[in-house]
Amino acid sequence: MAVKVIVLAAYALMIVAVGVVGLRRTRSFSDFFLGGRAVGAWMTAFTYAASYFSAVLFIGFAGKIGWAFGYSGLWIALGNAVVGVLGVWWLLGRRMKRVSVEYDAHTMPEFLQQRYDSRFLKLFAAVCVFVFFIPYSSAVFMGLSYLFQSHFDLSFNVALAVMGTATAGYMVLGGYKSMAMIDVIFGMIMVVGVCVLLGFTLHHGGGLSGISAGLSAIHPELSGWVGPPGWWPLFCLVFLTSVAPWGMPQLVQKFYAIRDDRAIRVGTVASTLLALLICGVAYFCGATTRLFLSPEATPAAFAQGQPVDDRLMPELLANVIPESLSVLILLLVLSASMSTLAALVLISSATVVKDFYAGFLSRNPSDRTLTLLMRLGSVLFIVVSVLLAARRFETIVAILGISWGAIGSVFLGPFLWGLFTRWANAAGAIGSAVVGLGTCIALYATGSSSPEAGTIGMIVSLAANPLFSGVGILVRGAAPQRAAAG
Repeated sequence: MAVKVIVLAAYALMIVAVGVVGLRRTRSFSDFFLGGRAVGAWMTAFTYAASYFSAVLFIGFAGKIGWAFGYSGLWIALGNAVVGVLGVWWLLGRRMKRVSVEYDAHTMPEFLQQRYDSRFLKLFAAVCVFVFFIPYSSAVFMGLSYLFQSHFDLSFNVALAVMGTATAGYMVLGGYKSMAMIDVIFGMIMVVGVCVLLGFTLHHGGGLSGISAGLSAIHPELSGWVGPPGWWPLFCLVFLTSVAPWGMPQLVQKFYAIRDDRAIRVGTVASTLLALLICGVAYFCGATTRLFLSPEATPAAFAQGQPVDDRLMPELLANVIPESLSVLILLLVLSASMSTLAALVLISSATVVKDFYAGFLSRNPSDRTLTLLMRLGSVLFIVVSVLLAARRFETIVAILGISWGAIGSVFLGPFLWGLFTRWANAAGAIGSAVVGLGTCIALYATGSSSPEAGTIGMIVSLAANPLFSGVGILVRGAAPQRAAAG
């Protein structure tokens, strides 16, 4: 226990030190939010991967999906790496960098307003970001708190307060500059951590053949191409977690801040390899929960004989990783989560300050005022997220599913059609955003799982834009005034 406390204290001091450095290099709103649009390839690659994967992956998704689907959960890892990382970097990277400069856009709502000449769309997008990023952030806080609860015997709420304070500390200091610098360190910790986790999991399971045989003995489909729940739930999980990043504001923002085209080329390779390693190991180890956990041997992971989704991975880590190395795994999950939280906080506070306050309430606020309000907005977002996490309304997977599904349903149609076509117009953008979100929320409210509701909502959003744009052209007889750069 003493070693863990010492290591975490050193870790906290490192975060504060990087925050102070970031503070000294932050002289404007652009510095605070986009790192001066001059962030290099490796920093961007690490910050993209670290923002994509967090405690939601290692604590919530890996355990729940691994227990239910077995090896077929690795399809999610492959989809995340190929579609959610490689595809995004390859097809969106250079285009988003150029468009953000052309439009002088700092946020996704700003881009949509400029592209479609619609103040309503900007307001609607900003509200959706803030509303649906709060539960996402809460899910990350919950995952971290469960982990600290199992490692330090802290109460859930005390662990939650510690995590909220730490996140607020380094975000308020340096913004994106602090986040990009520290994400390189976080990324290195994550790489070492997942390698250690993979090694000990294979060792305890008797190698790959032993794990495969054990899963087959429990249920043949656990080691098959599609796990026991079937292909449709698996498809929804792959689609939700792999396609939503194409319209997730906290991930797209990385391309506003990256230095140049060369940095994008290098970052494409680096971020894809990081995603394959991190996500692949997480879902593989999640599949082994069936082998290492049981109501008799690990009662903390079960309630009335049934697995508690958010407790499976913490118990697995406690049983597989030696006590002497457990602090490394703690740092692995902590590093992934701190970066994700920082990205969510940054984007959410920007929607309040840049999109709402500067866009609707104040005419030409000073750069200093915007930067100060960004810091205050960051604190506000963290406080609200922590308070919601303390209520623990849903499992981590359910919370993330509805958050990602809702955001994807709002942004995919307007963003992708607006970025890649010249004929998409405001009618198509607004229609696809509203109908996509409405479909997602209605399905979830009537009993669909959050991945299914999110998947269908995103598909509807993508399909609705050309339909509504066609109606808009017929009614008004004109295409939009501005189009995205090629």
